[in-house]
Amino acid sequence: MNILVLCTGNSARSILLESLLNRLGEGRVRAWSAGSHPAGRVHPEALSLLAAKGYPTDALRSKSWDEFAAADAPEMHAVITVCGNAAGETCPIWPGTPLRGHWGVADPAAAPPQGQPDAFATAYAQLKTRAEAFLAEPIEDMARDELSALLNRIGTLQSS
Repeated sequence: MNILVLCTGNSARSILLESLLNRLGEGRVRAWSAGSHPAGRVHPEALSLLAAKGYPTDALRSKSWDEFAAADAPEMHAVITVCGNAAGETCPIWPGTPLRGHWGVADPAAAPPQGQPDAFATAYAQLKTRAEAFLAEPIEDMARDELSALLNRIGTLQSS
């Protein structure tokens, strides 16, 4: 299953979930991330947190969702947005027929610099809880409507 994780800047939350799904999915899913208005760089705190947890970070980059609209792009089965509910934040909308889910979390990059390590840890924990719940299900065998309901239900889970 190919999953595209979207957020506006593609520098923090979407990068975290891309990394989580690729590691925890153990080949069951392949995740990419992108943004409608990419920041052009991955947030240093996201890279630091992932590196400390043993994730590879060399290939992570902030990129436009336009890369995934190209004719030679992989076909996406699901698109998950991770934009939070902050006022004024715009979540990208993905055209086409992939299933859509919204797993919104607060933007850790918006925290004051001294609070960013904790904010990133909180976002990571919440996204990890959701990725684990998603991958605990028999996603390969689910009907489209079941998978859609699962994506939406998981978006309401809080970290444990």
